[in-house]
Amino acid sequence: MSTRFLIIGAGFSGAVLAHRLSELLIDCSIDICEEKSHIAGNCFTERDNETGIMVHRYGPHIFNTDKKEIWDFVNRFIQLQPFEHKVKAIYNGQVYSLPVTLHTINQFFNKTFSPAEAKVFIESLADKRIIEPQNFEEQALKFIGYDLYKAFFYSYTKKQWGCEPSELPASILKRLPVRFNYEDSYYNNPLVGIPQEGYTEFVQKLINRKNIQLTLNRKFMPGDDYASYSHIFFTGPIDAFFNYKFGRLGYRTVTFEPFYAEGDYQGTAVMNYCDDSVKHTRITEHKHFTPWEKHDNTICFKEYSKETTENDIPFYPKRLAVDKELLNLYRNEAEQLTNVSFLGRLATYRYMDMHHVIGEALNFAEQFISANNEGAKLPVFPNIESN
Repeated sequence: MSTRFLIIGAGFSGAVLAHRLSELLIDCSIDICEEKSHIAGNCFTERDNETGIMVHRYGPHIFNTDKKEIWDFVNRFIQLQPFEHKVKAIYNGQVYSLPVTLHTINQFFNKTFSPAEAKVFIESLADKRIIEPQNFEEQALKFIGYDLYKAFFYSYTKKQWGCEPSELPASILKRLPVRFNYEDSYYNNPLVGIPQEGYTEFVQKLINRKNIQLTLNRKFMPGDDYASYSHIFFTGPIDAFFNYKFGRLGYRTVTFEPFYAEGDYQGTAVMNYCDDSVKHTRITEHKHFTPWEKHDNTICFKEYSKETTENDIPFYPKRLAVDKELLNLYRNEAEQLTNVSFLGRLATYRYMDMHHVIGEALNFAEQFISANNEGAKLPVFPNIESN
């Protein structure tokens, strides 16, 4: 009799895990249940009916990694086209490049600094009273000083997270570099690309195996009878698994206002709006994610951030102090279970890039099989280096 597994969620975590388990355990059957009407989670892409443009329905996703083995794994199933992501930002009627580069600094301060001069200048603006930044705002002030922080991060961050930047952890800003040259590619990772035919194709090919069965529009319900399965892998929100018994973890969600235009609307894929007088955070123009294609017209998404309610799709974990306390309660509850594992950004309540999700799912499959073969305690969570 084959081993039966249930995976809740058909996003990257669930699909990669299912594929790897099906490779490692030939005599197993895997059911995947997904509450959405489609696979690929928030990485879902599809062709827009009116323009034929490949649209990122839940906002832009640009695959980037410094791990060639993850890059090669994805390319086993689809073709990743090299892509150079460049983000622009509008502040006080001017367009600037992000992240902050030498061009941004010279333009903003009306200077012609060399790299060395710019570095000295920015160091002179930094708040030297801050030794160990305790929050986002302190990290920014220590990093780039008040003027650049106020222009590009303060209001944008308030719109994005719905709270003062001083309430957010410093780690959020550590992902945003300052460059003292004119290199304006958004990512530092050497491998950056976008699937030629979108991310949905990647997930579809992952789960296109005879021992994997997919059911869409089926929501996990706490208390349902799952006794027929040897093990359950849950990739949804961990608080939802426990029916929110300790309360809801804080998330921000995003709503999208699509609109069409002729030709090229903004000349780039992503334009941030940093003024507090503008209510949306950014505009995404999807045709620029596939520069190898040609389209006469265009489709754009205007993005708004708001607090997540019970009817919203969770996007970004807030991870405030109260959230971390709740998370510990849920993790302790999860550790008492013997036949359920939790992985992915929602189940572990972490911000994760796509390559992190894929790598973690691959490693977790190996970890699970190894423990199972040795008769050891099955892992409940992936090995998490940092919370």
